Amino acid sequence: MQPTLVVLAAGMASRYGSMKQVQGFGPSGETIMEYSIYDAIHAGFGKVVFIIREEFQDMFAKTFAAKLEGKIKVEFAFQEVQKFVGNRQISAERKKPWGTAHAVLCCKGIVNEPFAVINADDFYGKDGFVKAYNFLQSESADNDYAIIGYELKKTLSDNGSVSRGVCKVDEDGNLIDINERTKIYRNEKGIITYEDEEGLHEVSEDATVSMNFFAFGTDFISQCEKYFGEFLDKEINNPKGEFFIPIVVDKVVKNKTGKVKVIPTSSQWFGVTYKEDAPEVKASVDKLVADGEYPVSLWG
Repeated sequence: MQPTLVVLAAGMASRYGSMKQVQGFGPSGETIMEYSIYDAIHAGFGKVVFIIREEFQDMFAKTFAAKLEGKIKVEFAFQEVQKFVGNRQISAERKKPWGTAHAVLCCKGIVNEPFAVINADDFYGKDGFVKAYNFLQSESADNDYAIIGYELKKTLSDNGSVSRGVCKVDEDGNLIDINERTKIYRNEKGIITYEDEEGLHEVSEDATVSMNFFAFGTDFISQCEKYFGEFLDKEINNPKGEFFIPIVVDKVVKNKTGKVKVIPTSSQWFGVTYKEDAPEVKASVDKLVADGEYPVSLWG
C-alpha cells in the first residue's frame, strides 16, 4: 500500500500576512508545497491530502488539480473550529482552528493508510521524503511513528525568531522527549538561544529539531482524537490554546503506547515564516533549479 502525504495548509498565515501557501516561488510559479509534492511522488507516495479551510477548496483545486492529474491522487480535508468538539461550548473569542494535531484529526475517514505530515510553507528537501517513505513502507506499524529531524542551525530565519520542537533521543535513535521552544534566534554574539518565562537559554546548533515532518502508522488519527478530548477539557475556554502534533507524540512516548524514531536528515530547510523571508526562499529555489536538482517547470 502506497503511503499518503498530508499537507497542513489551513493556517491563517497571521505572521506572514497573506496566503503564503499558494504564493509562487519557482521559475514557473510553483509554490513551496509543489516541490514537496514533487519529491513525495518521486519517493513513491500515492496520494496527497490537503488540509484546508473549506472556503479555500475552489482556490486549491484550481491551483493544483490540473497540475497533479495523473501524477498523484488528490483529496481535501477541512479543518473547522467546531469539528470534533462534541457538545462542548466554544468561546466566542475562538477564531482559528485548534492546531496541527486537530488538523490531522480532521483527516479521519479520509486517510486510512500510513501517512506523512508536512507544513505547506516549508521546503524539506528530497532526502526527507525518501526517508519517510522508506520508514512507512518497511518499519512502521500501527503505533510506530517517526520524526524527520533537522539540524537546528539549518532551520533559522534571519528575519525573526522561530519555534522548534527540540528532540532528545536514546542510543537507538528513539524519541525520549520533545520540547517546543519558542522565540529561537541567533543573538548578536552568533549564539543560538531561546526565550521562555525564565529568560534566555543557549541551545546547541547541532540540536535535532522537528519541523512538523512526521511519518505515522494508521492509528495516529485515533490517538489525536483521544487526546483532543483531554485537551478540550482543559483549554476550550482559552482562545489561543493549540493542540499541536508534538503534544500527541509526547503523550505516546510518555505513556509508552508507541515508539517514535527520530530519523536525521542533513537537508537544508527553508520556509516563509515572515514576509521578509520570501526573497531568500525564491533565491534558494532558483539555485536548486540552476544546479539541476529540479526542472524549470515541475509539471511541464
